[in-house]
Amino acid sequence: MKLQNHKVEGLTYEQAYHVGGEITPTIVILHDTAGRLEKGNSARYLASNNTGKVSVHFVVERDGTISQHVPTNRRANHAGTSRFQGREWCNGFSIGIEIVNPGKMDRVGATSACAWWGQTFSTGDGFDLQGRETPEHGAGVWMGYTEEQLDAVVTLLEALFDGIPTLTDITTHWYVSPGRKVDTNPLFPLEHVRARILGRDDPADAAAEEGSSLPVINDMMVQIETNGDTLNMRRWPSFNPNVIAAIPDGVIVPVQRSGTFGGREWHRVSYGGHEGWIVARYAAPIVPSDS
Repeated sequence: MKLQNHKVEGLTYEQAYHVGGEITPTIVILHDTAGRLEKGNSARYLASNNTGKVSVHFVVERDGTISQHVPTNRRANHAGTSRFQGREWCNGFSIGIEIVNPGKMDRVGATSACAWWGQTFSTGDGFDLQGRETPEHGAGVWMGYTEEQLDAVVTLLEALFDGIPTLTDITTHWYVSPGRKVDTNPLFPLEHVRARILGRDDPADAAAEEGSSLPVINDMMVQIETNGDTLNMRRWPSFNPNVIAAIPDGVIVPVQRSGTFGGREWHRVSYGGHEGWIVARYAAPIVPSDS
């Protein structure tokens, strides 16, 4: 089945060479391409008659554009040796989504990292590079996903779960192939995405609630101070891509809760019909008048 463009804006379709028989998909597996970032590079390889005989249903580029290469009711070769909740060989019951990302990298100096094919990326060039170590991924330097990518992944998942009633869960390559694969990388907000698509409580919301408190001042208001720029309001108090609104300079907003996360003070505020978090240093308290 091809997704229609009215469900995923700008979706393109190019049939992959390696396409298997019919399947009834019950899960979606998220991957990193672990390849070059140039638009179309990984998509062309995955659609071709490549030597690895790999293919995937969808590829999400860094600018958020999506290409489909295998119908959702046909098998794609994206997971390899794998297991999910007692079922082996996940290609037979899953939809694969590849997200363009270089994968695990080695640190080069304080602000750069080198990918497996020898290309170096630097924070000075605007790349979000972070060192992380987890039991599932090991230690490495990882590149953050763009906001456009995460928005596109969520939009695609919404369309898939809306249109395919047999889908029940979302997982990752590292989960179904532990010890063999490490994608998606540790910076991917998996539980946030799963909570949004599957209608479950978001653990980040609970952590933000637990780590914050009501403002000291009743009915506290703050004024955005960004020297003419806008201030991002985020779903959670972190700099992972989760922007939900941009608040103009000078706007006054009410503060609901405050807390310190990642060494920075944050406020949860309401603006434009949304509730979200802003960095407190860009919000000056409004002092009540005595009148």
